[in-house]
Amino acid sequence: QVQLVESGGGLVQAGGSLRLSCAASGRTLSAYAMGWFRQAPGKEREFVAAISRSGVSTSFADSVKGRFTISRDNAKNTVSLQMSSLKPEDTAVYYCAARPPLYGAVGLTINQYEYWGQGTRVTVSS
Repeated sequence: QVQLVESGGGLVQAGGSLRLSCAASGRTLSAYAMGWFRQAPGKEREFVAAISRSGVSTSFADSVKGRFTISRDNAKNTVSLQMSSLKPEDTAVYYCAARPPLYGAVGLTINQYEYWGQGTRVTVSS
């Protein structure tokens, strides 16, 4: 079983950038397709970005395309979400998640993920 811990959240002005990281322990991250989700106050958790186990395929929510990138460094056992041109509507708690090892492709929905971190808060001020 893998344990996930997010870091890198904080307060940033609109137009700024942040880089979130997800560190894994317990098992090597290279065994998992990974994703990022977010949950804004009063809203449901939503998909943000995903990367396949190989790192070849990625997918993004329309709301973040062209502004966010996802990458993985299997040697460091981390997955990162680089966020640029941030908007107030990006304010949320961001969660890192891992799919069951059987599935190597990107996952776009919450129920495709088995392991979750505790989240890191991102606040974008206008």
